[in-house]
Amino acid sequence: MQKFVIHKHGRLQEWVAEEKGYFKAEGLNNYELASHALLSASTGADTPKKAEVKENLDGAFQSYEKGREASVSCACHWTVNMAASADHGKLWGECYTITPCAIFVAPESPIQRPEDLANIEVHVGYQSGSHYTTIQALEPFLKKEEIKLKFSGSPAARVDQMLDRSAQAVTVFGGQYYILEQLGYRKILDCTFMIAAIIPKDVSIEDARKYFAALRRAQADIDVMHQNFAHYYAQEIPQRHLELVDVRRFGPGERFVFEPYSKEIYEKTHQWVQERGIFASDKEGHGSYDESVIRLAEKV
Repeated sequence: MQKFVIHKHGRLQEWVAEEKGYFKAEGLNNYELASHALLSASTGADTPKKAEVKENLDGAFQSYEKGREASVSCACHWTVNMAASADHGKLWGECYTITPCAIFVAPESPIQRPEDLANIEVHVGYQSGSHYTTIQALEPFLKKEEIKLKFSGSPAARVDQMLDRSAQAVTVFGGQYYILEQLGYRKILDCTFMIAAIIPKDVSIEDARKYFAALRRAQADIDVMHQNFAHYYAQEIPQRHLELVDVRRFGPGERFVFEPYSKEIYEKTHQWVQERGIFASDKEGHGSYDESVIRLAEKV
């Protein structure tokens, strides 16, 4: 039997499902919890110093182009949408997650409002959640030409860049959001966004169903009292950041929504990405909703 390899996403649900035995209770016995490099607790260990922040074009979409060694993994819904439409796997259409995310600046920064970010580089990950969500959040406030992004690597690296002031503004989510919030950095604009999961073609859909059933049970536990599980964030952030904060003060983070990723969402999202020219034409996929998305309810 093929092992079901789970890429964690810096969140609590997989840890809770493991602690409570929900994976095995749902019949998923041969599985492994693993971390992807983009969100690993060691990510950013070799982050360049202040004067050396360089453009990093190796983001979430590129990881799907190369192929992630996982039976299930997550990324922002924009990237998973584009990856699935380009035949790099299937988007799991039975649920999605919502994660807290924001643009932060230093406490002493003169930037007070979204409008103050005009022509200021906001550090984000390339073709990753922070890339798209920063554009989406700033569009009501700024002209297209005033939105400036710096592709500066992983979420942990962006925390480093804010700590050493090599960035004037950064977009971060999840554990990194809670780190900057706790350290007193100023939240300029909420950028909460949707995350989706992708399943490689050779993975058992039944195993995937069991995985998500276990996470549904875990989500209920987190909803009731996330404080019981906040200590797991210590497994998901680098030691150098862990030493600065108390994870017991963190919030529940990413939350599962067990509603369908509909055809309307799929098509509108794809169109939104295309209209902003985020992908070169030869990188854009053209798979339809039915070709790119797994919907169990429609196949019963």
